[in-house]
Amino acid sequence: MRLFWPALLVLTTSCGVAEEGTQPVVTGRFGSKPTVSIPKGQPGRTPRITVLSVGSGRRTVPGDVVLADVDIRRWSGNRPYLSTYDGNQPTSVVFDGRKVAETWRQSLIGRPAGSRVMLVGPAAEALGPDLPLAGVSPADTLVLVFDILGGYPPDARLVGRTLPVVPADLTPADPPRTLIDGSGREVVAGSKVVIQYVAAAWPSRAVVDSSYRRGGPSAFTLEAGSVPAAWVGALAGRRVGSRVAVPSPGERPVLYVIDILDTITRA
Repeated sequence: MRLFWPALLVLTTSCGVAEEGTQPVVTGRFGSKPTVSIPKGQPGRTPRITVLSVGSGRRTVPGDVVLADVDIRRWSGNRPYLSTYDGNQPTSVVFDGRKVAETWRQSLIGRPAGSRVMLVGPAAEALGPDLPLAGVSPADTLVLVFDILGGYPPDARLVGRTLPVVPADLTPADPPRTLIDGSGREVVAGSKVVIQYVAAAWPSRAVVDSSYRRGGPSAFTLEAGSVPAAWVGALAGRRVGSRVAVPSPGERPVLYVIDILDTITRA
């Protein structure tokens, strides 16, 4: 996907209120799918970034993997385009020098975790990494609402701990095993959980997947259908800072070791 870099971005810091007829109105709580009302006025050609609410968490910085939920809709007809709220898996944007739209950089970098930010702009400039122009033209205006869950170093790990390794004696028939007890917030079913993980095939124990290989931490909603079934019971009730070995039996058993970096309770 080719990205066109804007010469100018208009940045406001309102609560979603701008000139009459030109600014979408966003309602709903952080962490829940936003409701967006599109005005009758014309959107203009210059991308606009509006901070709708400011969170209290750590500010994201260049080099982070930024995890965020995003709802994208077309200005014309207020038609849905894409929403991570529907799939229960936030997007991961790696700001390590790779080519990312300048609009996304200004929307996501330097923001405290817990912030809600709106971006309005032409599709060619407003779509982020790996999002194709499917069903829209480069000039079509899109409205994006980001809920910033947090920014994390690509190699984020439990403080003072080595990278996760699958225990040599772990088998698919074993129950989940706590390898490190955390002392942070408790993870509850239905919340979003930020993790690093490795996955090994059984019986070879060869690593077949790893968040470190994928670029850094990932976030998932801890509920059936969003994560492997074995994760829900294994991670619910654990605390941030825990490392858990999770066998996933089946036709092709997989052994996971998961580090719980953070949790965000659904609004």
